[in-house]
Amino acid sequence: MRRIARLGVALLTPIAMLGCHKNDKPAEQAAELKADHGSVTVPADAPQNSSLAVEAAKPLAKSSVHVTGRLVWNEETTVRIFSSVAGRVNQINVNAGKRVSEGDTLATMASVDFGQAQADASKAEADLKLAERTLKRLTELHAHGAAAKKDVEAAEDDFENKKAERARSLARLKLYGVTTGTVDGMFPLKAPLSGVVVEKNINPGQEVRPDQMLANDAKLVLPLFVISSPSRLSVVLDVTELEISALKPGQPLKVQSGAYPDRVFEGKLELIGDSIDPLTRTVKARGYVENPDGLLKAEMYVAVDVSVANGDAAPSPAIVAEPGGDGPPRLRLESAPVEISAKAVFLKDNRHFVFVEKSPGKYERQSVQIGPARDGRVCITDGLVAGQRVVTEGTLLLQALTEGSKD
Repeated sequence: MRRIARLGVALLTPIAMLGCHKNDKPAEQAAELKADHGSVTVPADAPQNSSLAVEAAKPLAKSSVHVTGRLVWNEETTVRIFSSVAGRVNQINVNAGKRVSEGDTLATMASVDFGQAQADASKAEADLKLAERTLKRLTELHAHGAAAKKDVEAAEDDFENKKAERARSLARLKLYGVTTGTVDGMFPLKAPLSGVVVEKNINPGQEVRPDQMLANDAKLVLPLFVISSPSRLSVVLDVTELEISALKPGQPLKVQSGAYPDRVFEGKLELIGDSIDPLTRTVKARGYVENPDGLLKAEMYVAVDVSVANGDAAPSPAIVAEPGGDGPPRLRLESAPVEISAKAVFLKDNRHFVFVEKSPGKYERQSVQIGPARDGRVCITDGLVAGQRVVTEGTLLLQALTEGSKD
């Protein structure tokens, strides 16, 4: 019996010791895990390490901002044509897609107003010829003593009046695009510049008026013709608030369309809007894109990469003090933009933060300013320098530990 008792004690002792060691190790780990005022220390053998991953911030020497856009006609090479007289369309000489030169007749219209202008010019020409002959005759008679001086002076005054009236009537015709011609009342609607007829909103027999562009009806506001040069189009961009700071006029554009996925069209950013759309929270920016082959069409939706250059060399980092919340002020680095994984950034109290690895197992929460994001990467414009190691996996775990340390 004594031997059996001693054997039982010998078997139970290792089991008891194993149980004690099994409970002691987590207790030691829990004691070594520390979190205080945004700093977290995780021991090397802590199970939380399996949920953490870090990477070094990379310099952002040159990158691009990806935005969406819409192609429109370039206003510098586009004209919308309305009729300057009231009348009825008699003949249309061009269709959409036809290339025209400045001065080509697009359509002719029967117009009473234009016929009156032609009649006034013709009458002014006839009156001038009569006044000229009268002045010549009275001048010859006065030279032979057969006419009074005052009659010659009156004829000279009438001649000058008739000459001024002819000049006025011809200037009126010139405004209509006509210099001479017979009185037929057929008004020629001419192209004011060279280009391609991209829109035609006119039909034979249609009644047109010079004030139809002032009407409230959308159908009447349409121009009769739109002429543009499609070799260069404008592109309207939708820029988010986070991307505004990275854009400046003059930056190169690379435009791609779903219709030509293998083609890249070059352009340039021209201006950035001064207000944000309250519904979409975007700013309208405008640029142009070269379209020498005419492949791109107006009203196409396109994807645009705006090349953003931040300089060849990054400036030396500066140390800036910022409030540390409940603790003393902390120092942070301010330097050239860098890029990190977007998963490293989290939001707290409307501010963006990351966890920086100060040393193996020691992480500190740090405030940053973010810029444009693309393909899972985000630009950090302030708060980090190249080479600093940030937590990319497990940021929410570390944040939860810091929040728990306040209890």
